[in-house]
Amino acid sequence: MCASYGLGGDGKIIPLPGGLEPMSEQGSLSLLDEWMQQRGGGAKITGKNALNLNPIIRASEGGRELLLAWWWLWLDGSGPVKFSAFNSRDDRLLRSWKRPFQHRALLPATWYIEKKGRFTLPGEEIFGIAAVTSTVTRDDGSELVSYSMVTRDAPAGSEAAEYWGRMPLVLPREMHDEWLDPERPGDAELVAEVQHASEEISRAMTTV
Repeated sequence: MCASYGLGGDGKIIPLPGGLEPMSEQGSLSLLDEWMQQRGGGAKITGKNALNLNPIIRASEGGRELLLAWWWLWLDGSGPVKFSAFNSRDDRLLRSWKRPFQHRALLPATWYIEKKGRFTLPGEEIFGIAAVTSTVTRDDGSELVSYSMVTRDAPAGSEAAEYWGRMPLVLPREMHDEWLDPERPGDAELVAEVQHASEEISRAMTTV
């Protein structure tokens, strides 16, 4: 159950090889810089009465957009759902998370923490974690995007599996467009595709 991930960690934007689009665009860089300064590069689960938003990437008209979102799903206008909704298991996307599964995003990261193990890709390369989202209208009329990080079984024999049985569902670059495509239904076929596609990159995660 992953409850901590982020970018860099020193409070400053760092050079990220092969950065995820649209992170290199000026507007995205400004948003990330402000977030890094405020949060030190660490994504935090938002408490019920706190406003602690984290960057996500989702499809927009004609491309992608980077925005800040609440890490704990809202399914209606009443606030965060009562049950644990910051992680969502890949094998339950079609049951517990069927509606949010139709609205997907990526969480840009260079590390995640599980059971005191800090995991990265070689060279601390940036990667995208799968997420499902929900957008609600609050009482003041403003829109809020919320999200849940998708998790998977840590591959047998991997370093991640030595720490915990679950890990974030990290997607290779060739699956990003497919995952973000709003025309692609969230169904059993997509679940199977991302589970298979994430196997190699999941095994590449190591502790530092």
